Amino acid sequence: MVAILATYSMVALANGSKASGELIVNGTETVTVNGEAAKSGRTIFTSSMISTQSSSATINLGTAGMIEVAPNTVMTIAFDTNAVNVDLASGTVTALKSANGVNVNTGGKSSVIKAGESATTAPGQDKDDEEKKGGAWWLWALVFGGAAAGILIATSQGDNDIQLGGNGTVVSPTR
Repeated sequence: MVAILATYSMVALANGSKASGELIVNGTETVTVNGEAAKSGRTIFTSSMISTQSSSATINLGTAGMIEVAPNTVMTIAFDTNAVNVDLASGTVTALKSANGVNVNTGGKSSVIKAGESATTAPGQDKDDEEKKGGAWWLWALVFGGAAAGILIATSQGDNDIQLGGNGTVVSPTR
């Protein structure tokens, strides 16, 4: 009796109600989920990173809702049975159905989209920081160029008279 009780209590504890969804790829190219190629029917879990290239995708989250991911989109999705949260790095997502709306974060700007509404990143928002800075490289070139010029000027001045340690007596061991 103790063995049966222990076995069934372990099964009951291991059976967590982890929310999951289903990926449906709309197109010929694969969609990546957490860096791996995924096809229609793949199970999506919370905190998954989804990236589309030239194909779109639909994510069915059951009672939490359904969203469409446009081509050329990179996002991370977190959800449970009641709420959907999307961190949109680039591209567009559309809420197809949702009981409570879809919370979308686009680079610090948060919004809630209802069924039929879309959220997209601002033009140029998905570029790297280096591309945003434009010509900041010239500042570093100026700093290193100034340092090199200072070193050249310092070494060219003087009469090649090297004095190490002043006028003291130098004692060295004999061999």
